[in-house]
Amino acid sequence: MAGEPPIAPPPIPAEGLRLGVPQSYVLDGLAAVVANAFANACSMLSRVGARIIDLPLSELCEMPTINASGGFAPIEAYAWHKPLLERRGGEYDPRVRTRIERASAMTAVEYIRLRAARGDLIGRVAAQTSGFDALLMPAVAITAPPIAAFGQDEDYRRLNALLLRNTSVINFLDRCAITVPLRTAGPPVGLMIVGEHGGDRDLLGVGRGIEAALNRTL
Repeated sequence: MAGEPPIAPPPIPAEGLRLGVPQSYVLDGLAAVVANAFANACSMLSRVGARIIDLPLSELCEMPTINASGGFAPIEAYAWHKPLLERRGGEYDPRVRTRIERASAMTAVEYIRLRAARGDLIGRVAAQTSGFDALLMPAVAITAPPIAAFGQDEDYRRLNALLLRNTSVINFLDRCAITVPLRTAGPPVGLMIVGEHGGDRDLLGVGRGIEAALNRTL
C-alpha cells in the first residue's frame, strides 16, 4: 500500500525493548483466559530482557465520553449507506441497520467536535508513550463467543463492544498495530503490539522479535 518493496524487515530482538503496558480501559473486563495469557506473555518478555513498564494512560478512559454521540464509524457509514438503506433497507441485517441509522441524529457540530477531541487525545497519548518501542495489550478482551451467545440484542451490544474495544482504541489514535498468537490450552488469544503513527516498518521488526522471543520461552 505504501508503494514499497514487500520485504519484511529483520526482527528486532526483544532484549532491551522498552514496552509500555497501558493500565486503563484496555485491561477492563478481560476474560480470565485472556488476562492470564497476557500476563504470562509480559512475564516471558521480561525474562528475556525486555523492559515491561506499566503506564497509567488514564487518557484512554475518555474514549466512551468522546464517542458518546456515536463515533466516526456510524456517521461515516450512514453517509455512504443512506441512499442504499432508502432503496434496499430490508436486506440489511437489522442490528447493523440500527447501528448505522442511529448516526442520522448526529449534527455537523458534533462531528466537528469529535474530530477536534480525537486530535487532542492523539497528541496527549503520544506525549505519554514517546520513547517506547511499542505498547502491549490484549488484542481482544474476550475469546470468541459462540453464535448462540448473541441471541438477545442486549448481549449482542455488550459482546460486540468488548470484541471491538481494544482495536477501536488504536484506530481512533491513528496508530498501527499487529497481533501475534499466544498459545493457550483453550480458545485463541492474541497479543496486540502497538506502534506509533506511521511506524509500520519498525513495528513489524519489533513484532517479529517479540514473537520469536515468546516462541523461545515456551
